[in-house]
Amino acid sequence: MKFEGSYVALITPFKSNGEVDEDKVRELVNYHIENGTAGIVPCGTTGEAPTLTFAEHEKVIKIVVEEVKGRIQVIAGAGSNNTDRAVELTKYAKELGADAALSTCPYYNKPSQRGIYEHYKKIAEEAKFPVMLYNVPGRTGVNIEAETVARLAEFPEIVAIKEATGSIEQMIRIQDLCGDKIEILSGEDHLILPMLSIGAKGVVSVVANIMPKEMKELIAAFLNQEYEKAYKLHTELYDVSRNMFIEGNPVTVKTAMKILGKIDNDIVRLPLVSCEEKTVDKLTKLFKQKGII
Repeated sequence: MKFEGSYVALITPFKSNGEVDEDKVRELVNYHIENGTAGIVPCGTTGEAPTLTFAEHEKVIKIVVEEVKGRIQVIAGAGSNNTDRAVELTKYAKELGADAALSTCPYYNKPSQRGIYEHYKKIAEEAKFPVMLYNVPGRTGVNIEAETVARLAEFPEIVAIKEATGSIEQMIRIQDLCGDKIEILSGEDHLILPMLSIGAKGVVSVVANIMPKEMKELIAAFLNQEYEKAYKLHTELYDVSRNMFIEGNPVTVKTAMKILGKIDNDIVRLPLVSCEEKTVDKLTKLFKQKGII
């Protein structure tokens, strides 16, 4: 299975009473399909997986798979710092008909590289399902080193990595060690162009929630060797990307989506809180300057 293009790290919209808004999830899925997104990634960091109940987590994956109907890929968030829970979620994604599971490096526990290897080894061997590693040490507290990625790439189930260290050097090292055994996707929107230049095949994107067409076109332009067009799109998206983390993720992107009329509210769950008014004003001004509104 090939993982290439723009994948959206989908937000989880909530109703005014705080419940998951199923109708809005389905609406967003179709919005992304219409705009050329390669795949939906529900229940990741941007989808507020840490504050979803187990039942909600599974429900959101089920809704997305049902609504996609095989039209694009679904990479279901299935990470946990409890290895058995990660195996359970990965098996559930498989049963539902997702294409792969996004599995974050175990967070808070701060395992050794051997522990990380054994964690993913158990998922691969027990779930028997394609897994995209997710390396984001800024959130998990530990880095999946390139050598560990290379060891894991020997498992046929470990098919890709979402790389969000921000280290170009590490990404080059992964590419050198793994070759075509694993596909690299950027986990940093503002680094997409340099990552593509060293062999990445796409992105799992936050900004694609609000600019899916432009993100899709950026990846396609580079892969089609239209480098001037890719650079132009990169510069257009860069400022927006950098401003999607003013008050953290997914807080800022939800506010952006509300400003642009893509969701009805920007409700997030504690311990997250919605953006302050000054951030709303800043984003509104930016979107007007960029011609987005």
